[in-house]
Amino acid sequence: MEDQERQRLLSQYAEIAQLAGGLAHEIRNPLGTMKLTLELLVEDVQDSEAVRDRRMLTKLRKVQAECEHLNDILDAFLQFSRAGELQLVDSDLNGVVREFIDFYRPTAAEYKVDISPHLESDLPLVRLDRSLMKQVLQNLAQNAIQAMPSGGLLELQTYQRDGRVRLEFIDTGHGMDEKTRSKLFQVFFSTKPTGSGLGLPTVRKIVEAHNGTISCESALGKGTRFSIALPALQSAE
Repeated sequence: MEDQERQRLLSQYAEIAQLAGGLAHEIRNPLGTMKLTLELLVEDVQDSEAVRDRRMLTKLRKVQAECEHLNDILDAFLQFSRAGELQLVDSDLNGVVREFIDFYRPTAAEYKVDISPHLESDLPLVRLDRSLMKQVLQNLAQNAIQAMPSGGLLELQTYQRDGRVRLEFIDTGHGMDEKTRSKLFQVFFSTKPTGSGLGLPTVRKIVEAHNGTISCESALGKGTRFSIALPALQSAE
């Protein structure tokens, strides 16, 4: 039954990805024309000292920023729509996590966030799309850092339990109330003014496409814990 359900989900993901690709193409063409036109208009007025031209330049810059925001939303939407397209290989989750930490530690340091790994040895292998799993790690780390604007600690833990390999992200950030936590994985829900509302839904979609689960525990002032459970290879087989 699980295999049938996974095949049904993969079929749905493929259809959504095809529709999203067509939609993205239709949007990117006029968006590209708008961006180019704005660049030309900015060039026309950016060196002028006339008050009218300075006001126009401010408005043009604002429209340019909105175009970039729209482009970011489009990229996030494409990531979300394609999150179910997996290229699975037998993988050591600890190795994927270590690679990610080495890559992300300088970014975390800029925000005064320490990364502390606690990785259980001798974990069973899991079947992963390594690229998409790194996207999951990056999205969760980015959320954690945004929750710790004054710095803090991000712990990454791995262990095995009940035939599943588990990964936990634990931050010391400001946490969330129950109302916010209950909406985290809803498409287009965001607590950030410029957020796309697709980051965590994309994370959940990727995890579920791996036949895994993700959950969140959080409380205001007490930080947040994201828990991912993936089938160990022998269980998947």
